[in-house]
Amino acid sequence: MVPFAGYSMPLQYSSGIMTEHLHTRSACGLFDVSHMGQIRLRPHSGVVRDAALALERLVPADMASLLPGRQRYALLTNPAGGVMDDLMVANLDDSLLLVVNASCKAADLAHLEQHLSGDCAVEPLFDRGLLALQGPGAEAALSVLDPGVASMRFMDVRTVLVDGQACSISRSGYTGEDGYEIGMPAALAEPIARLLLAQPGVLPVGLGARDSLRLEAGLCLYGNDLDVTTTPIEASLEWAIQKSRRYGGARAGGFPGADIILRQLVEGTRMRRVGLSPEGRAPLRLGAALFSPDALHETVGHVSSGAFGPSLQAPLAMGYVPTALAQPGTALVAELRGRHVPVTVCPMPFVPPNFKR
Repeated sequence: MVPFAGYSMPLQYSSGIMTEHLHTRSACGLFDVSHMGQIRLRPHSGVVRDAALALERLVPADMASLLPGRQRYALLTNPAGGVMDDLMVANLDDSLLLVVNASCKAADLAHLEQHLSGDCAVEPLFDRGLLALQGPGAEAALSVLDPGVASMRFMDVRTVLVDGQACSISRSGYTGEDGYEIGMPAALAEPIARLLLAQPGVLPVGLGARDSLRLEAGLCLYGNDLDVTTTPIEASLEWAIQKSRRYGGARAGGFPGADIILRQLVEGTRMRRVGLSPEGRAPLRLGAALFSPDALHETVGHVSSGAFGPSLQAPLAMGYVPTALAQPGTALVAELRGRHVPVTVCPMPFVPPNFKR
């Protein structure tokens, strides 16, 4: 158990990080992610589109086109174009359900209340549990709770009753694998977890493997790969800004930092987030300096996340480098415990996704 975002969290269970990681890729892993923040936006008008349009004042994603029963990735931005948090937004037909990062949830709640209270009731659901069931065996395992999950596709959301209490289920996750995230009243978290762990092939998985799985999937960790000084374009997340919110779109701009972010979409940025493949077996760590091979005296970038990738049996990392050095195949050098290690820029994700489209 380790401290994380104000909680005591499992780093690993008895099987160990390597086994937990590979088991999630080949079978099914269960993650307790109840530390994350769930927030409901309930429109005063009773029309969920009004909540979506209100939320568009804070995020560059197209929320108005999000259909009932669907979920979308979004970013809260600040006036400088930096990322305050990344989150998931689900349309539950009568309201929007947001899932935000644990370390940001108090600030996110205050931000939402400040800017959206005129249009929505902003309801913190921080006492609710959240479980993630990930891997190719997730569908079969979760079908014991709700057989209807088999018909869901990636980013679908549905509400089911368990013991007469509403639980939200989305077909999504943070591993690159097929899987689900299940939100529930706190009292149901343990019984549902025990039910799922009793299914064939389901193992509990901790924070260690959660990190290596998301890194292989090329997914950002807020606080490492994203922060208030990094724009969505620098983070290579322009795919999260739909056409309707870009120049020429039906609802272009209108979110914090829009002038900066939309200009970067057209003109580019000085730095970009890239995948990195180090030589050897030792993983690079957060903050490690990056250099050009012909100028080892001058830092050109830094590593934002690094680990050993059990699926690849090799180290992998993400980092920020000048756009001129961001092309796959570019040779760089990283600092590792006082020595220089050759690194190659590579495409992400490192492991192909297995989402059910």
